[in-house]
Amino acid sequence: MTKIILLGYMGSGKSTIANLLSEKTQIRVCDLDKIIEERVGMSVKNIFDQKGEIYFRKLEHQIFKELISSDEQMILSLGGGTPCYANNHEMLNGSNIISFYLKASIETLFSRLLSIKDNRPLIAEQEKEEMKEYIAKHLFDRSYYYNQATHVVVVDNQSPEEVVSAISKILA
Repeated sequence: MTKIILLGYMGSGKSTIANLLSEKTQIRVCDLDKIIEERVGMSVKNIFDQKGEIYFRKLEHQIFKELISSDEQMILSLGGGTPCYANNHEMLNGSNIISFYLKASIETLFSRLLSIKDNRPLIAEQEKEEMKEYIAKHLFDRSYYYNQATHVVVVDNQSPEEVVSAISKILA
């Protein structure tokens, strides 16, 4: 198995789980958003603000394709929207790829995102009341793409270590 892909809505724990899983497996982590930020030399939020979402999604697709095509073994943490654009969901189950949808409830996502919303371009400007509704609608819209993952791991009421343990059992 060459690539382990983690996907899910923002706040589902992709980066945290990727790093813990990397410690356990000794497989290198690649965070798609961080790679994009390094290449462009600005944060995802600034890319959205200055260059627009279409520019971001094209670059995201190109880099995702590059990473999937490489021969390198990796744990790849995707951005929340990555599977939903440019047919990226079709790359979640290729040969030597195993993907995990870190599934979180609206309540879990809302509570996790409330304190860090300023760093998230899609919810930064929203009031508390509209943010929960936005998450619910967005999650509904994206669920088809997220469910294309090889495996679904529910993260509600689970510690990061418990999620990593569940993923490790599947990988074993």
